[in-house]
Amino acid sequence: MLEVAVLLIFPLCMSIAAISDLLTMTIPNRISLALAISFLIFAPLCGISLPELGAHFAGAGVIFGACFALFALNVMGGGDAKLLAAAALWFGLDPSLLSFVVYVALIGGLITVVIVLLRSQSHIIMAIGLPLPNSLLHAKKIPYGIAIAIGGILAFPASPLVIAATKRLL
Repeated sequence: MLEVAVLLIFPLCMSIAAISDLLTMTIPNRISLALAISFLIFAPLCGISLPELGAHFAGAGVIFGACFALFALNVMGGGDAKLLAAAALWFGLDPSLLSFVVYVALIGGLITVVIVLLRSQSHIIMAIGLPLPNSLLHAKKIPYGIAIAIGGILAFPASPLVIAATKRLL
């Protein structure tokens, strides 16, 4: 049962964050909090040692520091920064953290290009009545939580916590 919870919580939280950011341009704090708390509960139960736990906090700290700087420069939203840091807890200082960041950057760039193209054609889209959220057509910022969620879900199978949980299943 624990293993199933480990495999479901992260993708569920990331999906909710993406949908929320798409529809409201906000990522509720409770999603990032749920990710962090569930990691803290699951990690010891899956056999993550204390030094490994420290590496997970270090990875999240590095991501949080970078995101805090981007937030201070008004380049990144606070919800995005918190979601990235909470998700980074699940990856630690592991190659999967780099995969996560690369996925987020690549998907974020692609989503940004698509949204800029959509916004450049918003008058046509509105004229034909295509029902798209305001975040895609009229908002000044990009709902980057979508990229964070997709990148997180793509990198998730290589997460040390997932690997530990699947070993327990086998």
